[in-house]
Amino acid sequence: MSPGLPDGYEVRIRDDVRLADGGRVLIGGSPVRVARLSDAGAALVRDGRVAVVDAASRALADRLLEGNLATPVLGATPVSADDVTVVVPVRDRAEQLDRLLAQLRPDLDCVVVDDASLDPGPVAAVAARHGARLLALAENVGPAGARNAGLRTVTTPYVAFVDSDVEATAATITGLCAHFADPSVAAVAPRVRGVARSDRVRWFERYDELSMSLDLGDEQALVRPGSRVSWLPSACLVVRVDAAGAGFDDRMRVAEDVDFVWRLVEGGRRVRYDADFEVRHDSRGTLAGWMGRKAFYGTGGALLAERHGNLIAPTVMSPAYAVAVLALLAQRRWSVPVAAGCVVVTTLRVRRSLPLTERRTQEAAVLAGKGMSAVVSQTAALVLRHWWPLTAVAVPFSSRARRALGVAAVVDAVLTPRPAGVPRLAFFVSRRLDDLAYGAGLWAGAARARSARALAPRLTRR
Repeated sequence: MSPGLPDGYEVRIRDDVRLADGGRVLIGGSPVRVARLSDAGAALVRDGRVAVVDAASRALADRLLEGNLATPVLGATPVSADDVTVVVPVRDRAEQLDRLLAQLRPDLDCVVVDDASLDPGPVAAVAARHGARLLALAENVGPAGARNAGLRTVTTPYVAFVDSDVEATAATITGLCAHFADPSVAAVAPRVRGVARSDRVRWFERYDELSMSLDLGDEQALVRPGSRVSWLPSACLVVRVDAAGAGFDDRMRVAEDVDFVWRLVEGGRRVRYDADFEVRHDSRGTLAGWMGRKAFYGTGGALLAERHGNLIAPTVMSPAYAVAVLALLAQRRWSVPVAAGCVVVTTLRVRRSLPLTERRTQEAAVLAGKGMSAVVSQTAALVLRHWWPLTAVAVPFSSRARRALGVAAVVDAVLTPRPAGVPRLAFFVSRRLDDLAYGAGLWAGAARARSARALAPRLTRR
């Protein structure tokens, strides 16, 4: 078990957390939690912050972090550049490798793992020019195996895995290490933004620059399955070496980063995402390559279901909300009243559990309404993305399926903000192609595994 938060550590209550009962009750986080502070606990909160000065403040700060109700206030990093080794897996991307090493060297020690390049000469020359260590593999083992080979050579307390097609600076890597002031943190990652490299940027590249699959949003978050940020990409991932164990599952050539992060979380360690730090990741330069990558990501769903069960479920909802969704999809006269009744039932159930003395019914109604909104959004994603092959089969024969498809597209358009700089039509087409490619990969992976676990929804009483 890791030691507690050190004296002087400080956390800040998240902006999306609502305060009730005069600031005694915190409502928010992801998944949504409700926490009531004692009189002594409330006295420790100053201007929305808690500073660790004793056992009581240490316990409160830890509780807020664990509930995703607060984020760390980063101070000076406790890690020096000499404490970090960067491992770069690469195969035949000498030009991108040159660009990356120019940003990292000589500040950070770098290990370039050549994963059996077809033309290893340029990779070796780039590594030598920048003074990086080279580990050349005779057999192609994939990104997970290449990272593990590099990890075995690391003698520093921390390792940063950075892909060769990423732009990351030494300042970003060492800055992220400030999160390790919390001894429970095993890994942290920055925001990954797309960047198009074509001379003439096309519509799908513009979409990818602003809506890349690896881009997990603009807020700090605790990472865990079922939360808003439920995984981290290995494109840039900084890890505490003593928590990494043997590293990635080198049998996996896709979704190995999700599996790695979830194993860290299952082991009781914290994993954090910090959007205040950014790196840039090359976008695919062809439409076929762009869609192929989306489909490739989708195939990882079956592998994750095999290892982590229903944590990979495409939607999570309570039994009451499942009834509401089925009622709405039935498109009968009684559909809306039944769905409304489910929201009322949920409101009453939530009301009984809220530790509030004021506005209990109103707060319960807000939570139930937000839950229903989330379920509607998830259902739209099922229709358009995860289950679109079923939608495609049903649409030619069912007017209800056609209406469901139209409503899902409208819901998705309303609930998904369009990034500035992407024309409306290009955004709509790009998003639908993104859905089609990912869904096709998800179903292909399920068929190959002969298992539908990655496609099945999960019911929860939370």
